[in-house]
Amino acid sequence: MKDEGFLVNARPDLAAAREIWLSALASERRLSPETVEAYERDTRQFLAFLTGHLGGPPGIADIAELRPADLRAFLARRRGEGAGARTLARMLAGIRSLLRHMERRGLANSAGAVAIRAPRQPKSLPRPLTAPDAKRVVSAAEQLAEEPWIAARDAAVLTLLYACGLRISEALALTPADLAGPGRTTLRVTGKGGKTRIVPVLPVAIEAVSAYRMLCPWHLAPDGPLFLGARGKRLDPAIVQRAMRRLRSALDLPDSATPHALRHSFATHLLGRGGDLRTIQELLGHASLSTTQIYAGVDAERLLEVHAAAHPRAG
Repeated sequence: MKDEGFLVNARPDLAAAREIWLSALASERRLSPETVEAYERDTRQFLAFLTGHLGGPPGIADIAELRPADLRAFLARRRGEGAGARTLARMLAGIRSLLRHMERRGLANSAGAVAIRAPRQPKSLPRPLTAPDAKRVVSAAEQLAEEPWIAARDAAVLTLLYACGLRISEALALTPADLAGPGRTTLRVTGKGGKTRIVPVLPVAIEAVSAYRMLCPWHLAPDGPLFLGARGKRLDPAIVQRAMRRLRSALDLPDSATPHALRHSFATHLLGRGGDLRTIQELLGHASLSTTQIYAGVDAERLLEVHAAAHPRAG
């Protein structure tokens, strides 16, 4: 990969090693052109910094002697210039990749870069759907698949995500036996790390699954997958995500309306209706309450928006 006319502040040996690394990123590691371009820019900025930091263009010998303090000084400079945590983390990742590439060739040591902790990433608030939009998304009447059984299947999967707060992987791991039996009101779910939890199952979810099972043309073995694809194999999560993208476009929903956003909606709507965080933690299967507490921020944000829109003196 050429540097397209950009001046690279490095001695010929280091510049050549960097070019080999950039080419390998594209040809061997198959990174996207955008990622390779970002790594090229980040390492070019790093070498420009080292030129001033070390008093001249760096070569391989200089890179081999880099200390954690040198890398911290670069990150501090970029932070002072306005770079955010995500940008700094990407820059550090690019520098580490370059140093590891050179280390494999006996040209440098990446220990200094590895020893530096990446900047803490700000936690972004989940983006739940509104209750009316969530109801539209899980409605069988809104599904876009031409085959009635596939439309019923998509509605059943999405209903489980919203009504029970399941992850896609958890919903697609269900078997017919998991929802068998009259008057079923709870569901045992296996989540991350093989941990199981019990979640209530609303009648609307039972009805959606029953409608799908009645229309499904494939035999559903009691201990086999509950949700099948068009060819009778276990349903792939990508199919659910694709169906959601089509719904998002048809219903004029924001890009944040993903299958996982239905799980966010489950938690946020429960909290808004008086649910307590500890209970929601159990229902979601979070190992730590701190993970669940992010929904308190979503609810507080919503309350502020309502207050600003409704209070007579808000304007």
